[in-house]
Formats: sequence, structure tokens, C-alpha cells
Amino acid sequence: MIFGPNGFIGKRFMNEFDNSTPSKADIADKESVIKDLEDCKPDCVINCAGKTGRPNVDWCEDNKLETMRANVEGPLILLDECMKRNIYFVHLSTGCVYTGDNGGKGFSEDDPPNFTGSFYSRTKGWSDQIMHDFPVLNLRLRMPLCDERDPRNLIMKLSKYQNVLDVENSITYVPDLIRIAKTLIEKKKIGTYNIINPGPISPYRIMQLYKEIVDPAHEFNRMTLEELPNHTKAGRSNCTLNTDKLKNEGIELEDAESVVIKALNAYKLNT
Repeated sequence: MIFGPNGFIGKRFMNEFDNSTPSKADIADKESVIKDLEDCKPDCVINCAGKTGRPNVDWCEDNKLETMRANVEGPLILLDECMKRNIYFVHLSTGCVYTGDNGGKGFSEDDPPNFTGSFYSRTKGWSDQIMHDFPVLNLRLRMPLCDERDPRNLIMKLSKYQNVLDVENSITYVPDLIRIAKTLIEKKKIGTYNIINPGPISPYRIMQLYKEIVDPAHEFNRMTLEELPNHTKAGRSNCTLNTDKLKNEGIELEDAESVVIKALNAYKLNT
């Protein structure tokens, strides 16, 4: 059973798992969650629901209660009800709870969050850390991109910005996320995993490649980290995650720039 089946990532999980059942329940509504679990009796629940804000995380600063319900209360209700029923629980988290590159080695799954500059990141950090204490599969992704024309696709987001940040970040190529998640789910793995493509790469570099591959007429400006507060209400997580845990599982991913180029070439064909 997939909660949040109509979201950017939820739709792709629905397509990947043919026998999945969508739940349209508000995950912060305990009675609705219980009804769906009792009616379906799933052996696995994947939580893709949550609030990231539209058009961006600044929305969460003005809608804190709604953000709290979706990013903290809801995941805890799902965790509680799944544990009661011995249901394998998969939670989609984020790496946007860190800042920096941890001395060049990237942040591992066991490093505590160190970024509190936005309410969105604080709520995701709270639920992320709680998942560490329970036998669940907690998947962290960052700045997801793919080759589809979806407003949540990082490529589309960045293409609409006049000023683009030139700070290196970890990113997640969505096809890799789905593939790796399926592998881990089939093995009934538990614990936290950083599902990101080694790199990192800056949003500005992505737009340079976009201009080269997709739209030579596209114009944008380079923005530094010092200039960022002039353009946003809340702070932004800029960080690099570590992928050693995946490598130890025998899972290798293409590097960030390679998957960006792959996505942009396919994106061009889809436009």
C-alpha cells in the first residue's frame, strides 16, 4: 500500500509495483489510516506523503501546522499502526537535514542532522531521527530529478529560476531511487539509506548543461551562497551525502554529472 500515490515519487512507486494499492488517506488522520490498513491488510507500506511546499519550502514557513501534520504527525501514525500490525514500513525521508560536506567525506546515515535553517528541514529531521529507533526502511533522497516534464523535477524547477545557486549538492536520479528502493524492499532491509548519486554537482552546473543540451537560448545568473538570503525566506540545505553504505551492499550508482546529462538528453526528446 502506497500513501501519497499521486505525488512526484508516489506515482513512480505505483508504476513500479504492479500489485500496489493506493491510499488517499490523510496520513495524519489516524482513523483513515487504520481503515485503509484494515481493509487492505498490506504486507508492506510505503510512505511517499509529505509537504515540501509550493512552489518551494518557503511555503512551509507560513503553514507550519499543516507541514507538521504531514511531515511529523503523519509518519508517526503510520509507524505506530504498521508496528502494531507487523507491517514492513518504508518511509521516504530527505538529506535536506544537513549543511556542508562533513569535511569532504559527506554525511553518513548515522550522522545527526546539523541544519535547522528552515521549518521544512526541521520537521523532516525530527521524523528522520525517530525512524532510526525502529525496524523500518528509511530512504533519504535529495533534489530529485528525472527526464519528465513534472513541476517537481529539479530540471524544471531550476529552469524557471533567473538566479541559480553555485554550491555543490548531492542529487537523486529518480530512476535510480526506484530501482534501489525495490532492491532493498525485496530484501526486507531496515535502517536508513542515502539514495543519492555520487558527485556532487551544483544547480548552476546543471543549468550550464541545460543550456548546452536543451535550450541554447536559456539565460540565467550565477548566485553565490552569500546572495541566497536575498532571494529566499527560509534557509536552504546545501550538503553532500555519503554513499558508502550502499556500496557495502554491492550497489553502485552513476555519478551526478553523468545522470544529469542522461536526464537532460532524454528531457530534450520529451519537450
